[in-house]
Amino acid sequence: MHAASSTGSEGKALLTWKASLDNYSQSKLSSWSSSANPCSAWDGVRCNKAGRVSVINITSSGIKGTLDHLNFSSLPHLTRFDLYDNAFYGTIPSNIGNLSRLLLAHILIFQNQLSGALPDGFNNLTHLNVLDLSQNYFTGHLPQNICIGSSLSWFNVHENNFVGAMPRSFKNCSSLRGIGISDNQLSGNISEEFGIYPHVEIMELRNNKFFGQLSWNWSGYLNLTALGISNNNLSGRIPTGLGELSRLQKLYLSSNHLHGKIPSSLGKLTLLLELKLHNNNLSGNIPTEIGQMSRLLNLSLSANNLSGSIPEQIGNCTQLLDLNLSQNALVGNIPSQVGNLPSLATLDLSQNMLESKLPLELGEMKSIETMNLSHNRISGSIPKSFDHCFSLISIDISYNQLEGPLPNISAFQKAPSDSLRNNKGLCGSNKPQEFTRNMFSAWSFDGKMVYENIIDAIENFDPKYCIGAGGFGSVFRAELPNGQVVAVKKLHGIRALTNIRHRNIVKLYGFCSHIQHTFLVYEFLEGGSLMHLLSNDETAAKCEWIKRVSIVKDVANALSYMHQNCSPSIIHRDISSKNILLDSEYQAHISDFGTARILRPDSCHWTSFAGTYGYAAPELAYTMEVNEKCDIYSFGVLVLEVIMGKHPGDFILSTLSASSSTSTVYDILLKDTVDPRLSSPSTQESKEVTLVAKLALSCIEPNPQLRPTMKQVCAQLLKEIASQFNVFPIVTIGQLLDLQMTNV
Repeated sequence: MHAASSTGSEGKALLTWKASLDNYSQSKLSSWSSSANPCSAWDGVRCNKAGRVSVINITSSGIKGTLDHLNFSSLPHLTRFDLYDNAFYGTIPSNIGNLSRLLLAHILIFQNQLSGALPDGFNNLTHLNVLDLSQNYFTGHLPQNICIGSSLSWFNVHENNFVGAMPRSFKNCSSLRGIGISDNQLSGNISEEFGIYPHVEIMELRNNKFFGQLSWNWSGYLNLTALGISNNNLSGRIPTGLGELSRLQKLYLSSNHLHGKIPSSLGKLTLLLELKLHNNNLSGNIPTEIGQMSRLLNLSLSANNLSGSIPEQIGNCTQLLDLNLSQNALVGNIPSQVGNLPSLATLDLSQNMLESKLPLELGEMKSIETMNLSHNRISGSIPKSFDHCFSLISIDISYNQLEGPLPNISAFQKAPSDSLRNNKGLCGSNKPQEFTRNMFSAWSFDGKMVYENIIDAIENFDPKYCIGAGGFGSVFRAELPNGQVVAVKKLHGIRALTNIRHRNIVKLYGFCSHIQHTFLVYEFLEGGSLMHLLSNDETAAKCEWIKRVSIVKDVANALSYMHQNCSPSIIHRDISSKNILLDSEYQAHISDFGTARILRPDSCHWTSFAGTYGYAAPELAYTMEVNEKCDIYSFGVLVLEVIMGKHPGDFILSTLSASSSTSTVYDILLKDTVDPRLSSPSTQESKEVTLVAKLALSCIEPNPQLRPTMKQVCAQLLKEIASQFNVFPIVTIGQLLDLQMTNV
């Protein structure tokens, strides 16, 4: 008698499933044999005292296949099912509901490529203790009865495509310790979707569509250590009750619609490590009580309407690594106490109304690497203390009233002109050089003079100054009398949008509508187009993997801004490598808005074809309806072009016609078709390139409804950055619990 028969149908069911896997996967399960006892000899299989299979744990093994041939009905004693970090794809069989009598069950199948809606059978699993379905491609609604048995402790479904409201049973799930639902499309009034969870430690709700106010009874959350609700549609004020969460270490409420003052009660969060409230509508002063957060590592209050001065008490946050107060209305001087922060690596105070002189303490910082003080009213000379600030890598002091010599360190001497321009009078240490006035600044603009200077500079649009041409106009390089170089686009008709401002969108200085000429004037980027860079072997070889991934992130950020942050949304319609321009630091900027359209909500937009063939979404072959999904497809093509070093036309055709899984496709992409002009990416670079390859493939999905939004793409890229710097990573429940295999 074969040993497998000792477990009856259980061993046979598992062998049948194994036989459905590919040869490599079967080799990983070589111990699964009919000649061996599953309870003692099969790797990853454990049995209870009655000799029945109770645990299956085959994690991080590179196994690929579906669950279609796994008959859960033949595994009635299964209490733990761990398949995470593999390459399983397809859907979950409906017969998983036959495990309904399980108590204290663990289902951990995160980090795979599973997809589709969860089967109705999930509603029978009312006694689960741990469920982790994160980092897959699941769609549809969450199971309504998931917590009806009041035993659910850890629930993690982040990084999927779930929609709709939270399960009905979730509100009364008082047993919960961890909630991870970020990076989905879940919606509903946040104050109605969640209950009181006295044991919860982590609530990660970021990147969804929840709305409403945070009117929870915060006294019921006293065990909470991490709260993340960024990138939703929250409104109202920040509750003062958050200050009672004495164990809180991470608080993320950024990118919502919160208004009012920052509560001074937050100062009572003395264990807080990270406070991110940026990109809201907060107003009033920065509370001095922030100085009580002595363990704070990261403080981000940028892109709000904060006023008043920077409190000196920030100097008490001696562990700070990153401080970002940019894009507010802060006034007064920069406190010298900021310069006494011993660990500060990044300081961004740009786009405020700070004045007075720079404190010499800023130049004495021992750990500072990046400092942005641009777009303020800072005057005087740069303190001599900066001559010894050797840790400084990047500096931006543009658009101030500074004068005198630049410090004799690399960060200043090799700074791009954009980082120093528009000051009262700065000069380098080797030879004096007054930085030229921007002829397009508000206080120096003379439209008639600029028009005449432009026409003279390019000799009335002489073709010898033409540096590019497209269907909507030609681009000319113009060097003005003051030395400023700009790009001039002579239009067949004005279609450009002049009110958008983003660091990854080419800056538009202005336009001229004249009886003889109609043209745009925007910043000149010396790096040229991405198409030109990739077509030249020498320049392509210099654009290493880290720079290419950064270019992808830049373009994603700009498109997300256009699609989600502009009202109404802006659709570019011609995202291609020729319309991505690079500066000297390889920062990418979207250009050429000649084909752009503004989309108003709840309206249908039909148009003639506009764009570049090879980048246009396939649905435009049979419909001319324009929406964000068209840009997203073009973005996917562009990303593949960045990875491959050439337009991915043939690869896309083979991908669309292939029956293989997404996993296979990007494996082939990374192994065989990455740009051969670059050396193989390092381990960390491989992770990033793999991520952008996955995102690219999801963006060129033939069905436009299945493509992610640019907001979701950015969220994935930001998560990768966060994981590198160890800031509140979106972790799996398995990692949180550090679960161990046990005999049952």
